[in-house]
Amino acid sequence: MASKSDQLLIVVSILEGRQFPRSPQHTLVVEARFDGETLATDPVEHKEQPQFCTELAWELDRKTLHQHRLQRTPIKLQCFTVDSSTSARKCVGYIILDLRSVQEIKQTPKWHPLLSSKYTKLKPSLLISMMLENDTKQTPEQFKAKKAPPRAGSPALVPLDSGKLRAVLNEEEGFHQIGPADLCTDMFVLSVTVAFATKLEQLISSSMKLSSEGSEFFFYYTLLGNDVTSEPFQNLIRPNFEPERASVRICSSDRALRLFLSQQPCLQIHLCCGNQSLGSTEISLAGLIKNSVDLSKHAAIIEGAFILQPPNRAKVNLQSVPADLQPTVGVSVTLRGEDINNRFDVHTENGPKTPVKKVSIPAAHLERPSEKQRALMTPSPARTSPDHPPRSPHASPEHQHSESEAESLSCDVRQAPPTATPRAHDVPAPVAPDVRVQADAPDSSVSVSAPKICIPASAHHYCFSLDLRSVRDLRTNFTVNCILRYTYQFFGSAAPIMTSPAVEIQKNTEVFLPQSYCAFDFAALSNQLQDTFLRVPLVVEMWHRDSSSPDVLLGSVSIQLSHLLRSEKTRFLDPSGQQHWRQSCTERLPIIKTDGSEKLAELCYVAILEDLGFVKAQDIVISESSQGPQTAAAATSQGHGGTETLTRPRETLEYKAALELEMWKEMQEDLFDNQLKQKELSHMQALAEEWRKRDHQREALFKKKEMEYNLLEEQLQKTLSDLEKREKALAHAEMETQRLQREVRAEHEFSMRELQDSGRRLREDCAHQVELERSKVRQLEDQLSRQQQQIQEAENKYKQLEKEFQHYRDQQNVRPEIRLQSEVNLLTLEKVELERKLESATKSKLHYKQQWGRALKELARFKQREQENAMSRLKQQQQELQQMRLKYLAAEEKEAVKHDKHELQDIRNQLNRLKQPDESRSWREPAHVCVDESADDHVTRLLEERDTLLRTGVYTHDDRIISELNRQIQQAMSNRHSQDQRDLSSL
Repeated sequence: MASKSDQLLIVVSILEGRQFPRSPQHTLVVEARFDGETLATDPVEHKEQPQFCTELAWELDRKTLHQHRLQRTPIKLQCFTVDSSTSARKCVGYIILDLRSVQEIKQTPKWHPLLSSKYTKLKPSLLISMMLENDTKQTPEQFKAKKAPPRAGSPALVPLDSGKLRAVLNEEEGFHQIGPADLCTDMFVLSVTVAFATKLEQLISSSMKLSSEGSEFFFYYTLLGNDVTSEPFQNLIRPNFEPERASVRICSSDRALRLFLSQQPCLQIHLCCGNQSLGSTEISLAGLIKNSVDLSKHAAIIEGAFILQPPNRAKVNLQSVPADLQPTVGVSVTLRGEDINNRFDVHTENGPKTPVKKVSIPAAHLERPSEKQRALMTPSPARTSPDHPPRSPHASPEHQHSESEAESLSCDVRQAPPTATPRAHDVPAPVAPDVRVQADAPDSSVSVSAPKICIPASAHHYCFSLDLRSVRDLRTNFTVNCILRYTYQFFGSAAPIMTSPAVEIQKNTEVFLPQSYCAFDFAALSNQLQDTFLRVPLVVEMWHRDSSSPDVLLGSVSIQLSHLLRSEKTRFLDPSGQQHWRQSCTERLPIIKTDGSEKLAELCYVAILEDLGFVKAQDIVISESSQGPQTAAAATSQGHGGTETLTRPRETLEYKAALELEMWKEMQEDLFDNQLKQKELSHMQALAEEWRKRDHQREALFKKKEMEYNLLEEQLQKTLSDLEKREKALAHAEMETQRLQREVRAEHEFSMRELQDSGRRLREDCAHQVELERSKVRQLEDQLSRQQQQIQEAENKYKQLEKEFQHYRDQQNVRPEIRLQSEVNLLTLEKVELERKLESATKSKLHYKQQWGRALKELARFKQREQENAMSRLKQQQQELQQMRLKYLAAEEKEAVKHDKHELQDIRNQLNRLKQPDESRSWREPAHVCVDESADDHVTRLLEERDTLLRTGVYTHDDRIISELNRQIQQAMSNRHSQDQRDLSSL
């Protein structure tokens, strides 16, 4: 046991803060974390200079302190703001304290600024001091734990000081009372749950001798004076024990319970072997008494994986062990009101009332970190030879609850290619889960001791088929020889169903599985089927088969058969014409690796459930060899009411063939056993040779390690001697420090007396000063009244002088000099006004001159633009004159042509008179003349319209209407010219 000087306290004093913003809606809390333990101050007001005045302390010995200093373990302080309305916490900064700077003498407090502060403009800081103190707490001489088998602990009172609260057991009501009876109005439940444990083998050293009473291990702790032990277990590497919860009912008030828990030491949980403690951990109950938790509405919970520390005598150093290999125990401590519903509670109305209740918790409700590791250590099933059917593996926990139901079912398992479909007339008669043995059955083809299955009238005949289609998206770095295996005992088959043969699957490919279709015929109640499909999933395992090593389980996928029940129902007709229902479901599900870390592949499957209606047969008899095909056929014929006569089983050809098959199987088994023995002998010889070779290597390595360990032991002995010298020096320094502390205390007392005397003198001086000030105030009041009277007299005098001045000013206004002065002032004002007008006129003249210059420039631009427009119009007019000249020439030519026409006409008339033309010729000529005259008028009219439009100035020669008139004029002139040519040709 360590001496008193070995136990130390690291005390961190948080005194006050500065440069914090003011926030009335929030409070400040400082949390300190060291060596996995967190301590916090009380909430204080969020103001500019918050006053914490709190000391936080951690217990440890000198060796642990030395280890922490070597590892530079920091003390981290985090400052939080807590919202008073919502209890929301927000970190506003942190401080890192160096443990190496802590000394055993009192140091001056220092201001430490908050790092990563949310108040960047203010730069808040905390006044902190650190110190090492001797821990004077008395430690128990030896730990004594009770043996595991006696589970019932006697309730005892917790001895406390007279000034503190005590827990008093009320045996009649079955609770502990804390506080006065008149204040105990609420019922609480304090529960401790030991859930799991990992890496317990780290607590056992090679030199430790366990108890000779037995090798059973168990956990032990004390809860309000009640000794509680867990279920014993044998294996420290893989501890397997049922999680249990111990509960204590407490009658108290919220305030008294919080005060009581604040006085309680930490909850110590020990790992024991007999009466020897292998390791322990301490759980502080400070988290259960937080002010922010309302125990009447919510439960205060402390849970986690706590590290088990070995006792000092064990000499097991866990500081160098990585965090993931340290021994831990999972513990949950809960404090709640009794009226709060808890899913782990077990309510017994008529059961005995005990102060401590221990409840076994199902493993499904707890998280065990070692479950994934256990899955990796699951042994793979043995390889089966072609001559031997595969043996069914142990049922998983998910399927154990339906094992009793599955044993009572009769089923026909059929494997076929994926294209095969189940047929109703091929299935045997379905049976119900109720199995009974009929001892007095009548003579038949089966024995009297054969079980007889009674089927209820409400049982249905179901056919479930599963087709594992394909596997894709393989995420491994090697090629997998895939075999899928599953079992579902509810269908009546305990043997696993496997796909065969093994299929080679590569990365990023999709492979379709051959012979993966299987159908199950069974009988069950509809509610029984729905309940099983909802509770129990169908687990499909993915195995890798290698010829040089056993099969390896790669991953698994859970198919929820409840999805099949929610799918749409479709009707179909069996060969007999009866209508049945079918439900199908197709999905792609991820195959998860055995460690549950990530996705391994993706499985595509098709599941079909057919409801073939009610079972018709009521009694079906199954012989001992019910797995044979002849029994299924007999059951089918009897189930459907067939009239064929049943023969004895031993006389059928099927029975003889089955007998020969069994004899052949036995012979093959013997041959296979002989081969295995020969292989075993050769392997054992090789193993013995390899063992001898490796044994020599181990001996050489052992000798080398032994020499190294001897050197290390010498160094350790030297280090221990140095440490003992240092400890003696430190003890002497501690004694000197204690002497100095006594002297400092004496000086402090003397200074306190001096301060009290000086304070008394100051109070007397202050009283005298107050009297003097009061006399001064009275004198000032008298002086103030005299000053007010003088002010009133001065005001009256001021009013009199004001009246005299007004009278003098009226007299002065009547004199002529005053009138002349006023006229001079008016003339001066008029002069200033005229000068202002002159200046504005000058500015206006300059402005108008500038405007006139700009106007002249603009006029010049307009003239130039007008000249350019005039030149363009002149050119256009010249073009029009040229056109008119051409028109006139054309008109003159037309006149000449008319003149020629008239002459021709005269000549023609003369010729007509000479030839005496007929009457038709005589009246056609004047009509032709009229046509010519009308064409000339039309051309003239078009020319006049075009000229009129052009003279308006709106249209130009490029406009569409002018172009159209020019086109019509040219067309008319060309028509006239062609007509003239025809006339000339006719002549």
